[in-house]
This record gives sequence, structure tokens and C-alpha cells, in this order.
Amino acid sequence: MVRKKSRLRKIKRLISVLLFLAMFLGVGFLSPTFASKTTANFIVQSLPDAQNLVEQGRKNYEAERFAQAATFWQQAISAFQAKGDTLEQAMTWGNLSLAYQQLGRWAEAEDAIRNAIASLQAESLNLLEQKDNSQVLAQVLDIKGRLLLAQGKAEDALNTWQQAASIYQKIDDTNSILRNRINQAQALQTLGFYRQAQKTLKESIQILQTQPNSPLKVTGLRSLGNVVQITGDLKTSRQILQQSLEIASSLPDKQAVGDILLSLGNTARAQQDILAAIAFYQQAAKTATSATTRIQAQVNQLRLLLETKQFQTLTALSSQIQTQLTNLPATRTAIFARINFAQTLTQYKKAIATDTPSWLNIAQLLSVAIEQAKSLEDKRTESYAIGVLGGVYEQTKQWTDAQNLTQQALLMAQDIDAQDIAYRWQWQLGRLLEVKGDTKGAIAAYTEAVNYLQALRYDLARVNSQVKFSFRDEVEPVYRELVQLLLQPQGNSQLNPKNIEKASETIELLQIAELDNFFRNTCLNARIQAKKIDQTAAVIYPFILPNRVEVIVNLPQNRWLHYSTTVNEQEVQTTLKRLQEDLPKPHTLRQVQSLSQKVYNWLIQPAEAVLIEQKIPNLVFVLDSWLRNIPMAALYDGKQYLIEKYAIALTPGQNLIEPKPFQKDLKIIAAGLSESRSGFSALPNVKLELEEIHSELPSSILLNQEFTSKALQNRINSLPFPIVHLATHGQFSSKAEETFILAWDDRIYVKELSNLVRTIEQNKPEAIELLVLSACQTAAGDTRAALGIAGVAFQAGARSTIASLWNLDDESTAILMGKFYQELANQKLTKAEALRSAQLTLLQSPKYKRPRFWAPYVLLGNWL
Repeated sequence: MVRKKSRLRKIKRLISVLLFLAMFLGVGFLSPTFASKTTANFIVQSLPDAQNLVEQGRKNYEAERFAQAATFWQQAISAFQAKGDTLEQAMTWGNLSLAYQQLGRWAEAEDAIRNAIASLQAESLNLLEQKDNSQVLAQVLDIKGRLLLAQGKAEDALNTWQQAASIYQKIDDTNSILRNRINQAQALQTLGFYRQAQKTLKESIQILQTQPNSPLKVTGLRSLGNVVQITGDLKTSRQILQQSLEIASSLPDKQAVGDILLSLGNTARAQQDILAAIAFYQQAAKTATSATTRIQAQVNQLRLLLETKQFQTLTALSSQIQTQLTNLPATRTAIFARINFAQTLTQYKKAIATDTPSWLNIAQLLSVAIEQAKSLEDKRTESYAIGVLGGVYEQTKQWTDAQNLTQQALLMAQDIDAQDIAYRWQWQLGRLLEVKGDTKGAIAAYTEAVNYLQALRYDLARVNSQVKFSFRDEVEPVYRELVQLLLQPQGNSQLNPKNIEKASETIELLQIAELDNFFRNTCLNARIQAKKIDQTAAVIYPFILPNRVEVIVNLPQNRWLHYSTTVNEQEVQTTLKRLQEDLPKPHTLRQVQSLSQKVYNWLIQPAEAVLIEQKIPNLVFVLDSWLRNIPMAALYDGKQYLIEKYAIALTPGQNLIEPKPFQKDLKIIAAGLSESRSGFSALPNVKLELEEIHSELPSSILLNQEFTSKALQNRINSLPFPIVHLATHGQFSSKAEETFILAWDDRIYVKELSNLVRTIEQNKPEAIELLVLSACQTAAGDTRAALGIAGVAFQAGARSTIASLWNLDDESTAILMGKFYQELANQKLTKAEALRSAQLTLLQSPKYKRPRFWAPYVLLGNWL
């Protein structure tokens, strides 16, 4: 009996040691500080040799000395193997895999997991150990899932975590179930199952709410808050983190409070709530007992002070940080804080051309970071530090040293398959080669950078939190600069047609990357297909560069045109902004025609003769930046608008849209709000609009109180109607959380559209042939607001979408929509032609001839 109790105590201790590993699953959103509590009472001197080695490995892991942790655990495995202790051996193999994952040693991490599972299967343990054996197996599976997700195998990761969850359910391990659910949510998000991911996270919250206040509950809520932030639900993230903070404040652990305040600062920053973010970072720095957390908070605050140009406060804080850095232990987090500090100082010097700090001082900060990373045998962090130092040499125009360091960092990143930093060094190398005049080499380096970005895609949204990135600053420019290089004139020689085609492909890849960033996931994975050319259309790619507007035209038979206009980017932006502001106004016709003619001359005029000669009826635009907010139909040649000569459509890219005629029965689900709701004004002509639709085509109508989000979902799922027409307020924004459609009961945000679509796709593929949004508008002051139209279109699964760039509370909308459906009903016209006919009906009316009435309607997607 004594022996039996002794074995039980031993197994419980084993489980306790392995439990801390679960806290690290999905590093970046589960807090390492919680793990140390599990084994804090261990006395190393009293442990047997093998257990001493395990404990030493744990302490090194928590201190982010992963190579040292791996060494201790390798020794422990040998000791356990000599003893024939299978359970401890399996546990330690799992630990070892985590250490290898942190070091980017993926093959060794896989071997460790295989050995862990093999150890558990090697012999049948007695009945006393079965439950504990199951728990160790489940936790090893959790670690395996983390490895699979890190390698981009999200579906395999999800399946593995579900196996672990089944074990946790059988042994009634609530805490492990919670951690497992958080991991599953991240895999579901990666795979695009957003509804399931949200459901899983909500269930996790519900589990936590039933728990008593404890350090576990604090860490679980903080972990959830961080995951929800990654999914883009910033409001919910902040609420969860606030609850975690309230509970933590009632407990004695002040470090936990500091960690939560740091997370709150990151969420507030993502919300663009700069003042709140700075306040959270300041509180985190004051509260945290860990010097590393304090420095992280201060470095993040410093970046915001730079962004808001609070230079005096920045100078004072940077001095404090500089003093504290020397006392920090060499951990990965501390090294990244040092690197981020050096990067902020670099941006500060560029912003105000100051002598303080000196470039030498910044270089010394990075040199220390490199040496510390080497001492930890942390190749990932070392690569990052070396590459950033190469960027400093780039700033000081020491080109040879910059290139040598960049290539060294690149090789190191490639060796450990760290694509999220390798792309940076390819990009940096491309810039350096361009300076040297090696255009061919620069294009090759930029191309590799883009290839890395395409391979990463969703991972950019959840990349290592210590390597901060901004899409606008650190992803988008890679694509733009590659296009600029490909279209760069080389003396008097003509551009290589292959470069022109590659530039168009790069523009399309940028469009996809923007939509991925909009949703913070790869929403377009399932849609990308081989490019198919419609022989009746010319596809036009206008692209705004710092000193010129480039235009590529893909003509039928895959012929290419290219032309550019030398014009300053600021002039382009000013022109487009004024045009966007003037188009909806009632008394600005002359200004509109003058400005739109200017844009016409940039985009269309050089190709006009070829378009006429080839008798092309359709123009399809892949629009860039500010151009998305301008209706191409309103471009003016001095006598006619573009819509008078061509049917017009928009697309994010030819490889996202298959031109395919509309061959289904024309039946419509039409929903709308004519009454004021949720602070939005009444739309009295919506009732007339729906009546016009009903008179033209078979329709199922939802008006006012009938138009709830649930009623719309039920109607779409139960009726085989391929057209959905929504006449209601809505807003398109460059941010998913600000893009919505108004129903009677609530706003339907863009990500929630998948709630309607998922069921549809299972039962009726391609159910939404056409989605019409007739009373929505782009968000004021948002230069990329029209990105939200593409977001809605793709999230709703619509092959084609018609939307309005601005809202007119006028009967003209009802007239236009009635004419559109009338023309579509005869099935002789394509969607683009039907919309053009409806727009011309208004244009030819003395009452509605101004562009403000007919121009806002744009067709996105399949134009046939």
C-alpha cells in the first residue's frame, strides 16, 4: 500500500511538471508567467538526478534559454531511459520538442514528438497509471498540435488537438480542456472557420466564468483576450482583458497585473486608441515586478511617442530605457526589447535628423543583442538582430557592410525556415542591390520576398508578437517597390513584356494581401484559381507610385499595353480626394468634369485608340489605393463619360474571378429598411425600390421589422434565390470591424456574413450569384474605404456585388434598380451591361444627369 501511494505521488509530480508545458502551447498568447507557479515549490537539491535535470531544464525554458533547456532535457531522457521510466521519458521528450520549436529546429522537434508518443506506446502501463498516461499523451498531442500549426499545417493541428480534447474530456480535466480549446480556436481561424473559432472562444469564456477567481482564471482570460485580439475583435479583446485585470488586482501577484496591462496597451494600440495605449503601458511599467515586462511596456510606449511626435517625452523615456537595458538578463524577450528600442531610435533619427542618439550608439545596442542571442544559441533572434544592424548600415550608406550583414541574416533565417523574418532580409537585400545598380539581382531578391509573404499569408496576422509589423509599413511596400522595379525604364529600351505581365501579377497579389490583412486571415484561399481571360474585356491595372502613375492594360489574346504619366504622388492624392468629395455634391459639375478628365488622361487616354480599334465593350479595373473610392464610370474625356462608351466592372484580380455567364433563374430575396433605425435616418424610397424589384422579378421581401439578421439567414437558407438585394444603411471601411450592413435588430458586420454563407455553401454551392447593396456608403475620411466592398463581396460568397460608394436618399435609386432588373430579366445583357443601361437611363434624364445620381454604383466581381 505504501508503494502504491508512493507511485501515485510520483505520477502526480510528473503531471505537475508537464502541466507547465501546456501554458506555453501557442506561445504568444498563453502567458509563460503562469507556468512557473506550478513548480515553484520544488527544491532542486532534494530531487533525484533525473528529476533535477528536468527541473533545471524547466528553469532555463522559463528564462528563455531554450538551448540550455534542451541540453538538460536530453540528459534527463538518457537517465530515464536507463531507469526504464517510460512515463517520465515521454514527458521529457515533449518538453524537448517545445524547446526545439522555440529554436526553430523543426526536424528535431518532430523527432522529439515521435519519440514521446513511441515511449507512451512502448509498453502497457498498469491500471493505476492509465489515467496519468492518458493525460501525458494528451499533453504531448497538444505540443504536437502547436508544432503542426507553426509549420502551417492547421488542419492537422486541429485534428491533433481534437484527439487531445477527447482524452481531456474522458479524464475530466477542465483546465486542460480550456487551454486546448484556445489552441483549437487559433487553428480554426487559420483554416477560415471563423464561426466555429468564435463559438470555441465563447465556450472557453463560459468555462472560465464558472471558475473561482484564481491565477489560472487570470491567465486564461488574458490568453483569451490576446487570441481575440489576433482575430480582430478588438472590442471583445479589451473587455476580456479588463475582466482579467479586475481579478488579478484582487490577487497578490502584481506581475500578472503588469502583464495584463501590457496586453491592454497592445489592444488599445490596435484600436488606434493611442492615449489609452500609452496610459496602459505607463501603468504596466510601474506595476510589473519583472524588469523584462517593464522594458517591453516602455519600448512600446516609446514607439507611440514617436508616432504622435511627442519628442521631448520620448527623449526622457529613451534615457530611462537605455539605463535599464544594461541590467536585463539575456532572454529572448529582453533581446527583442533591445532590438525594438534600436529600431525606434532609428526611426526617430530619420524623423527629425538628430545627432542624438548617434548611429554608433544604435549599432552598439544591436551588437550586444547579437552577442546575447549567440550565447543563447538562438538563431532566430540572432538573425533578426543581425538583419536590423544591416538596416542601420543601410541608413548610413555603408552599402558593402549592409549587404554582408543582410546576407548573413538571410542565410540564418533560411536555415531555420523563419520565413516571417527572411522576407525582410530579401526585401532589404533588394533595396541594397538596387542602390548598386543591379536591377536584375534586386528584382530576384524582391521576388523572393514576395514569395515568402505569399507562403506566410495568414501567419502575418499572428506572427511572433515580439517581431512587430505594420502591413502599411512592412508588407505593402515590398509589393509596391517590386512593381516599381519591374516597370522601371532601362535607358531607351522598351520594357520586357514578361516584366509587364509579372508587374500585373504582383499588383493582384497585393490586392489579395490587402484583403487578407482586412480580415486578418486568408479568406481567399479557396477562391484563387488559374487566370481565365474574357475575350470581350480589357483589364486595366492603374498603379500609383511616388513619381508617376503606371498603367498596364491586358487586352484580349493576352496582349499587353503599358504607359505611365510623370506626376507627383501628392498631386494624384489631392486630385482624387477633391474628386471624391465633389462627386456627391449637388453643384459641382464643372469641378467634377475637370478633375475626372485629369484622371481620364492618366488612366484611359493613352490606350483609347487601341480600345476603339479592337472594339472592346468591357473595361475591368484592378484599382489601387485612392482610386478605389472613385467610380470609373464618371471619368470624362471632355465630351463623354466612360460609362457612355463601355460597360465597367471592378475586380481584385483575374485569378479571383472566373468570367461566367449568369444562367440561373432570376429570383430575388430583397430586404430593406425604410424607417429610421439605430440612429440612422429613414430611407423612404426603399419601399418603392423593393416594389419596383417585385414588379420585375419573382421576389421574397423583408421590410423593416421583418428584416432581422436571423430572418435574412433563414430566408437565404430556405429559398433557392440566387440574388440577394439589401436596401439599407451600411458602411464600407478599410477595417473589417467598421464595415457593416444595418438590419432592423442590429448591425451585421462583415465577418458575420459568414454566418449566413457557411450553411449555404454546404447545401447550395454558389447560392449567391449577385449581392446588391443599394444604400451603403464608404466611410468618410478613409482613403481605402472601398476595400470594404471587396471584403463584403468575398465574405458573403457572392460571385458579383453591386454597391454604392455614397448614399443618395432619392428616388433615383429606385429608378436605377428597377431598370437594372428589367434589363437583367431579358437575359440578353450581362450584369455589367445591365448596370450600364440603368446608369445611362439616369444620365439621359435632365433630372438625374449629374454623376452624383448615377455614378456611385459599382460592380465588383464577375461582370458577365
